[in-house]
Amino acid sequence: MSEFRLAFPACVIAGKHRLSAEDIGLLRKHSFPEGVRTPDDVGVMLALHNFCPEKCPEWTSFFVESLASFIVNYSYPQGSLDEINVAWITRMFATDGIVNSELELELVLHIIEISSHVPDELRAFALDQLRLAVTDNIGAYKLVRAVDRRGVTRQDVDFIMRVLRSICEAGVIPVGQFTYDVLRRIGAETRPSANHPRWADILRALELREYTSPRTSRWLRLVDDEQAVA
Repeated sequence: MSEFRLAFPACVIAGKHRLSAEDIGLLRKHSFPEGVRTPDDVGVMLALHNFCPEKCPEWTSFFVESLASFIVNYSYPQGSLDEINVAWITRMFATDGIVNSELELELVLHIIEISSHVPDELRAFALDQLRLAVTDNIGAYKLVRAVDRRGVTRQDVDFIMRVLRSICEAGVIPVGQFTYDVLRRIGAETRPSANHPRWADILRALELREYTSPRTSRWLRLVDDEQAVA
């Protein structure tokens, strides 16, 4: 049994139906005066996210920025990501590889944007949400997609480039095997006549590279599912 418990004011806020801007002010002042810094802080954030069915718009930026900052800047390796971080992210914010919440998808994208190094697996995981929307009509990206068609749209291109922009090099997009495979699969599952012209430019710019990063052996205390709801 987890010993994780919510302290004031989170314990009171967690019992509310709607999380308000005033509640976020209380959390900033009392629960996270220095921001989200520990695994227990993450547990509080996830508990509030799960317990409160309705949330004000301010919760989106607070949740995304706070958790992304903790994962990237206050977990090892600081400022970057490794395979252990990625495994935890995909386990916590997806079910069978599918991100179901728009907010959690935005979190994954922001993590990619602020990290100095992003493992190939995480980029592929993010891009696979587009594939799931196109081929299976499921997942968080499907919820925000403006049109429902079997083709790469301008919105989809913008989504793809948000994931890949930080690795673009003078007209070349160097990617690892996982990312390369997902993009090629998207191409195989869409009709060329239905695709935005920039999609072809992306495919031409792809350059498969072999990335190797040192695998670390470490113990990292991570917030598990039980903590998140206890």
